[in-house]
Amino acid sequence: MVTDTAVVILNWNGKHFLGRFLPLVLANTSRRADIIVADNGSTDGSPEFLRTSFPEVTVLSFPRNFGFAEGYNKAFKELENYRYFVLLNSDVETPPGWLDPLLDVMDQNRNVAACMPKILSWHNRNQFEYAGAAGGFIDRLGYPFCRGRIFDVIEEDQGQYDTPVQIFWATGACMVIRSEVFFKAGGFDETFFAHQEEIDLCWRIQNRGLQILCLPSSEVYHVGGGTLPVENPHKTYLNFRNNLLLLYKNLPAGEANRILFFRKVLDGISAVRYLLRGDFANVRAIMNAHFDFHQIRRKYRSSGAQLPRPARNIHHPSIYQGCIVWDFFIRKKKRFSDLPFHPETLS
Repeated sequence: MVTDTAVVILNWNGKHFLGRFLPLVLANTSRRADIIVADNGSTDGSPEFLRTSFPEVTVLSFPRNFGFAEGYNKAFKELENYRYFVLLNSDVETPPGWLDPLLDVMDQNRNVAACMPKILSWHNRNQFEYAGAAGGFIDRLGYPFCRGRIFDVIEEDQGQYDTPVQIFWATGACMVIRSEVFFKAGGFDETFFAHQEEIDLCWRIQNRGLQILCLPSSEVYHVGGGTLPVENPHKTYLNFRNNLLLLYKNLPAGEANRILFFRKVLDGISAVRYLLRGDFANVRAIMNAHFDFHQIRRKYRSSGAQLPRPARNIHHPSIYQGCIVWDFFIRKKKRFSDLPFHPETLS
């Protein structure tokens, strides 16, 4: 069998996860795939543990933690001869045959650039997992949400989202992407460091006329929160800053300025909510996110760097044209199926 797929696990001090989940990856993954661990400067003995306990696994060792975006960019540059790249978190349990449906649809549909499985919680296998659930979307103001997860409300999986659909973004926790597309689209933006870099990449891919799918016939189980817990102020900072950068980069200039004005107001309301809870660390995180976003924007302008932003607003059917903040907090629509939104199914 031809080996044309690289399953790449980016690791940073995740020795405990590797010990638990890597044996299942090795046992349950298609023979088309090589298993590679790219180690982001771990200090917990991960590289030594891998070489001793899993000699069949290829280890790429980096001198320091480059983050998710740059770490994967560096790994994929060393693996450019593979046809497909699979991004896989170290804290994901992979059942038998998990990869086969994903590779099959990529083989059969050249217009599909990337796809993801259904992501369920490792702690509660009847529940979706925060990072991806049954496919990622954004609303017209750039807020990410998923089939099965809106903000912090996570649904139970009752088969309600088992239809393969076109999505706006596939989760970096488990994604298959064509290597050719990854490089032509420019890879991950290393400014992001971590969080939402996959949404930025997926947006650029779709601007090239390609599709991204969720295939619930494949499912994996994600522990989640392995690096930063949900309420961690650094995670808040990255999510707010990167979401602003995402909009600035991928919308036409006039549209970006209009949306960013509304986001400044709504992010201010989020800061007030944290303030009323006495969570001053997360208030500072939001303020710093906006300050640093403006610094990055000024650098783009002063350097004359050309952003890959489109000249006009490209219609993507996988962008929800409503406002998920309004629907969730005012109209009390807590489930994806409550929204007036019907993504295109796989033909």
